[in-house]
Order: sequence, then C-alpha cells, then structure tokens
Amino acid sequence: MKRFLGISFFFLMLVILTPILTFPETSPAGGLNSEILSQIQGSFKMDGYTKTILNALTNNEIKNLVLNREIVVANNDLFNHRIKTKGITNQNSSGRCWLFAGLNILRPLVIEKLKLKEFEFSQNYLFFWDKMEKANTFLENVISTRDKDLLDRDVVMILSDPFPDGGYWSYVGALINKYGVVPKGVMPETQNSSNTSMMDNITARKLRQDAAVLRDLSMKGQGIDELRGRKVEMLKDIYHMLVLNLGLPPTNFQWRYEDRDTVVSQPKTYTPQAFFKEVVGVNLNNYVSLVNSPNHPYDRLYQIRSTRNLYDSPDVTFINLDIKQLKKFTLSQVLKDEPVWFGCDVRKDQNGDKGIMAPDIYDYQSIYGVDLQLTKSDRLLYRESTANHAMVFVGVDTLEHQPTKWLVENSWGDAKGNKGYWTMFDKWFDEYVYEVIINKKYLPGNILDILKTMPEELPPWDPISSMLK
Repeated sequence: MKRFLGISFFFLMLVILTPILTFPETSPAGGLNSEILSQIQGSFKMDGYTKTILNALTNNEIKNLVLNREIVVANNDLFNHRIKTKGITNQNSSGRCWLFAGLNILRPLVIEKLKLKEFEFSQNYLFFWDKMEKANTFLENVISTRDKDLLDRDVVMILSDPFPDGGYWSYVGALINKYGVVPKGVMPETQNSSNTSMMDNITARKLRQDAAVLRDLSMKGQGIDELRGRKVEMLKDIYHMLVLNLGLPPTNFQWRYEDRDTVVSQPKTYTPQAFFKEVVGVNLNNYVSLVNSPNHPYDRLYQIRSTRNLYDSPDVTFINLDIKQLKKFTLSQVLKDEPVWFGCDVRKDQNGDKGIMAPDIYDYQSIYGVDLQLTKSDRLLYRESTANHAMVFVGVDTLEHQPTKWLVENSWGDAKGNKGYWTMFDKWFDEYVYEVIINKKYLPGNILDILKTMPEELPPWDPISSMLK
C-alpha cells in the first residue's frame, strides 16, 4: 500500500511542479494566430457536394476517382507511321532508362541488317563500365575539390550521390565509343543489375570512405600524383565489388545467330568494340542533344558543369530550342524510320494501366476545386517537374502532316502500358518532353552552326541539369 501511495505522491508533485503550457494570445507576424485560423476554418463549408467528395476521397484511391474518362475513351493505338521494332525491354528496379533507351534506338538497325526475329544488347555490360567510370569520376572530383570546405555547394553535391544509376544520352555515346557493345546473352542481367539499390548503397559507402581517406591524405601533404596512385588502389576494390554483383565483362566473345529464315550463321569471335563497328556501324557522334528549357534563352549552346560519367569526356552539352523545333526535328527523324531517344517527366499525367500520356488525364482541379496550373518554365524553376525518364519514339500519327499523337517504346516490360508501349498525346509532348536526340542530317545549317559556338556553362544545380539523374 505504501508503494502505491509513494507513486501517487510522485505524480502529484510532478503535476504541481510542471509549468502549465499555454499558447500566446497572439503569434509573431507571419504565424497562424487565432484570428487567421478562424478565417481559414470559417472558409470551409460542409455542403452536400463537399461531403460527397470527402467520402469519396477518404475511401478510394485518388487517381481512380479523377481518371478522365473522356480521354480514355478517345484513346486508340492507331498510328499511320510505325517503325518496325521487336520485343520490349525491362530495366526492372534500376535507374537505367537512359541506357535502355540508348540501346533501343540501335536495336532495329541490327534486327534489319541481320534479318533477325529479335535482338537485344547487354545493358548489363555497359552498366558495369558506366559504374566503373562513375566511381573514377567521383574520386577525381574528390581530389579536385580536396581544398574546399565540406559544406561547399559543389562538394555537397559530389558527396550526396557518389554512385548513381541515372544518366544522360551523352553517357551512352561515351560508353559505346570506348567499350563497344555485346549481345545480351554474352553478359546477361543479374539480380543486382535488375535491383540496384543495395549494390549502390554499399558501393557508395565504400566510395565515401575513400573520399575521407583522400582528403585526409591531402591534409597530410600528399600531392595529386600520390592521391591518384591511391585512387587506383581504391578502384581495384570497386572493380572487385562490381564483378561480384554484375559478373565479369568480356574482352572478347564468340557469337552466332539464327535469322528469320532459320539460317544459322557461322560462329565468329569479336571484341565488344569490333562487334559495334561491324554489326551496328553507327557514328554516335552525329547525334545532337536538343533541349526545351523555357527558363533559358533559346538558340544557344549550353554545357552543364560536373555532369560527365567518363572523367576524360566532355560534360553534358545541348542546344536549347523552343518546343516547336524539337517536335519538327523529331517528326522528320521518325518519318525516316529512325527511332528518337527522348527525356521527359514521366511522373506527370500518365496512366501505366492504359498506356496513355495526356494532359489532364487526371482531373485533380475538378475534385479539389483549386487551380493547379503552372507554366512549363515555372514547373522547372520551382522544382515541380524535371526530365526523370528516357524512352524512345517509334511511331507517330499525323493529320495534315502534323502530329496528333506519338507511339512510345518504354523499358518497363510488356506488363505495363499497352504491352510495353504508350500513346503520347501531342499536347503532352509540349508540356513534359524536355530533350530529344536528333541525327545531324535532320538539322538545318542554322542549328548546326550553334554547335560551333562557345557553350554557356550552367551549374549542376540548375533545374534542367537534374534531368534523369
């Protein structure tokens, strides 16, 4: 009994000695004081319509309620121009869309050239070397910024993501020009190429540890040659980890194939570089990045600092054009049966079950009764939108020589979209396409002349620089 009395006395004293919490009658300027809260609360009216919406939203998935039936009914998969493609690829749980899209624009060339039923490159092979190159670039960036404070904005950005999956079109060209390509069967997918998060996290931890070592050695007086010597030893560990996760990349391989007429070729030995030269035979340096960034002046050349994957390659460079020009050159290339790599904001106004990309496919404004409109420029500037996914244009439907919708090949497998394809309404192109890659032969002289100018440098935190990263 005494024990319970002691506990009661303790809580009684706690209550007596604890100050009574009270809210101030007035809040500092800018705060939510009682008058403002009263105005806000008084603005809400629970009428019959509002109660119906409340019941619907609190008991259902929002997107199911706001799916625009008019757009769904109007959609069809008829296109008066289609590029012949075979098979849908699947990047699974990885950020390799840029690489899948890059190799997917080359696949039709090989299929047609060798008269194959289907063909797929090894994404894992180039992914391996992309990761190796990114690790080297990260450590080089650590060395080059070794005298800067750890809170310097450039240093913070370098350390924030040492080993990313994401990339740009220029990464594709740089990797293929250096390492070549191989068929998928030569270096197939692994668990960790298809599900990269754990591999990325562990390797990033190792790279950050290496960064700390390099900065410490610099503080102790070691010069750049000594630091780079230590970097090579660090990269040996990264290579070891990559082989264990992704497999050993081939230096040469034997390959044979069966064509559409069931004729089997003689086996032949290739290096990856020779395979690209002999079987693909495309000059990737002829492709130009065209970007639509309304918050920068058009008809100018830009370069984004610190965006390379290969340390000895240039940073990402692009021509900024209005959206009509991007669309014009895209149409020209597709109509010539050449697929177009493009970067877009796939998180906006698209339905994966229906395979539709259309503005207002989700009518949020009607159900909430608020204005949600932003211009394309403001969506970039205020970080509402960015190019976060790369895909391939493989068809178009035109009316009076103008596009009305586009056929898109995705890399999410054939269980999503319309068996792996999406229908992009032309207005969606205007709003959410940010970059297209066009062969120089489809560009007029005035555009090609821009490539000869000195690019204006953009910082890596510019809104357009976050594309696909």
